[in-house]
Amino acid sequence: MNRGFLLNLAWRSAWNRRFTLALAVCSIALSTFMLLGVERVRTDLRGSFSSAVSGTDLIVGARTGSVQLLLYAVFHVGAATNNIRWNSVQALQRVRGVAWVVPLSLGDSHRGFPVLGTTHDYFEHFRYGEQQPLRIREGQRFGDLYDAVVGAEVAERLGYRIGQRITLAHGAGEISLADHADKPFTIVGILARTGTPVDRTVHVSLQAIEAIHVDWISGAPPRSRHIGAEQARAMDLQPRTVTAALVGLSNRAAVFSAQRQVNGFADEPLMAILPGVALDELWDVVGTGERALLLMSGLVALVSMAGLMSTILAGLNERRHELAVLRAAGASAQDVLILLALEGLLLTLAGITIGIAALAACVAALGPWLQSAFGLTLRLTDPTPTHGLLLAGLLGVGWLASLLPGWRAYRLSLADGLSPRI
Repeated sequence: MNRGFLLNLAWRSAWNRRFTLALAVCSIALSTFMLLGVERVRTDLRGSFSSAVSGTDLIVGARTGSVQLLLYAVFHVGAATNNIRWNSVQALQRVRGVAWVVPLSLGDSHRGFPVLGTTHDYFEHFRYGEQQPLRIREGQRFGDLYDAVVGAEVAERLGYRIGQRITLAHGAGEISLADHADKPFTIVGILARTGTPVDRTVHVSLQAIEAIHVDWISGAPPRSRHIGAEQARAMDLQPRTVTAALVGLSNRAAVFSAQRQVNGFADEPLMAILPGVALDELWDVVGTGERALLLMSGLVALVSMAGLMSTILAGLNERRHELAVLRAAGASAQDVLILLALEGLLLTLAGITIGIAALAACVAALGPWLQSAFGLTLRLTDPTPTHGLLLAGLLGVGWLASLLPGWRAYRLSLADGLSPRI
């Protein structure tokens, strides 16, 4: 029989049983949504992490694990095992090949958002994504001692505007150990959105970090000797220690030489890491979770295909007479096998199409919310080779799942379908 006629017949037969087959299509759509969704999140999450810092050749801090140093220096997660002395930061600037050094001081917070103490060089040299510089959306950089520049997410979630006064707190996280209410800050700038941890950070000067702790003793707030905000201005606020430093080189070919010099620093045990290498180590750590998510999605896909097979098999008993009539009209057993294989292929294609459309709709609708709530940027981009392999695998498994019912129908005799059933 004509293959075009069989394709049309497969479509009409499926349409007549549309309510039953709709469940199988929804199951395939769900598996497609999960498989592609997990891959999309994995790809974009890796892209978000990788774009958090670019143009920085080395990250320098106290000796610890490279992943830990990367997490607290760039992503502001966790805490440093120790600080590095200011003299060491100045020595870094004299290392051969070093073009710039940006010191970072962490450990304070504002309503759950990290506070970063740094210099104006941070705005000059820090890059993210494809070597994109930071841009002030409103206002200006900090100039006064108690000025603050907030990230886009801080401003949006807390409803901040230029000129508002805020109070910093000692300690990181939602629960602060003590606040610095005696030394309030004024928001003078709001950064443009970057899709990186910069959006969730409050930026102040290194001298401001010193000022709010000038009367603290061993990390504890003052009990008797209190120094006011204006008194602090007149004091020496040169930082004694910082948490870490970002280092840029004039020639990237000298990165390993500079790293060896820093790691062998005589005055203080320091550690220099390459951001890209540390990111690869980080993904090795979380790779197990990625594989577990993909495995779970794959199991959902297999269950969906088993449901497709069960639906077609269950329908065979109802369609024995239909298939026997086709045989009597001149269709061969091979034609019947092709008919059921085409039907399974159509159902799989329909489920995959619905799953892709649902994923695109969710990314478009939930993308802004995920960005603001979790800092995860999901993009509607062209399919990756992995996406193509997943879709081809789904389509192939769906087609194979329809072959078993087709093979069973192939073996049914003409008389079996035309004989009356008792």
